[in-house]
Amino acid sequence: MADSWKVSLPCTKAEAEALKEDISPLALLDFPPVLMTSEPDPAQPDEWRLDGYFAEEPTPEMLRLLQALAPSAGAAPPTVEKVEDRDWVTLSQQGLEPIRAGRFFVHTPVHRDQVPSDAIALEIDAGRAFGTGQHETTSGCLVALSQLRDRGARFKNLLDLGTGTGLLAFAALRLWPAARAIASDIDPVSIEVAEENAAINGVPNGRGPGQLELAVAEGMAHGRLKARAPYDLIIANILAGPLIDLAPSVSEGLAAGGRLILAGLLEGQAEAVAAAYRRQGLMLTGRVATGEWPTLVMRKRKALGWR
Repeated sequence: MADSWKVSLPCTKAEAEALKEDISPLALLDFPPVLMTSEPDPAQPDEWRLDGYFAEEPTPEMLRLLQALAPSAGAAPPTVEKVEDRDWVTLSQQGLEPIRAGRFFVHTPVHRDQVPSDAIALEIDAGRAFGTGQHETTSGCLVALSQLRDRGARFKNLLDLGTGTGLLAFAALRLWPAARAIASDIDPVSIEVAEENAAINGVPNGRGPGQLELAVAEGMAHGRLKARAPYDLIIANILAGPLIDLAPSVSEGLAAGGRLILAGLLEGQAEAVAAAYRRQGLMLTGRVATGEWPTLVMRKRKALGWR
């Protein structure tokens, strides 16, 4: 059996959680490593470990990219060891337990037989992109979408901005199957992964009702995103800083009375993010509390008030 290489270094809990949502430059490698995080000592809840499994001996540049994901480790060199090759992707998926968020049950391929009869199942293969539903930012968006559907909201034209794996776009189309949808991400790898996941989940590619268009785009600055505006629903699970910077362009792309779901922000950042959108004529109408990562639901003012 061939060998692979395991690289280990300490990280914080926050750094481990960030890996579930952020796209790493390592994903751009021809043979990206499988990343796993663990909590070695429950008595030290902030001291975690990051393990990267490489199919080839990691170069100094690969090690530098891995170390950049855990800056708290400082200049301490990571531990590198040769190990027996195994199906690390499958093993990592076995460590990702399915989640139930709102109407949805999100799982990896190894948990297909655990889908509850009353849930909307979505399968996300943990691989080159992050966003499997495990992180509170993603699960909060799933709950927010479910709550909007429970309250009778209807959407015909939606955008998933910063889509990652495509999960939130798939979820929205499950709830509003006649809607037209587009999903974008700044990272081409994410769009490739979203296309693969769309096929797995039976989401057709296209520009018509019930179909999903995919685009590599930075923010709202893309011809297709502009051409399809205004949207009656925009989902943006990014980070607080970009959300604030994008407030004018995102708000401009939202139809009067349209809904906006914002995530990727910490509790202490929520007011600043909400304020940026209030200045653009939106009002906070809902909030999903998921640990340290709240999800905000906002609505754009109509011409004659908030109705």
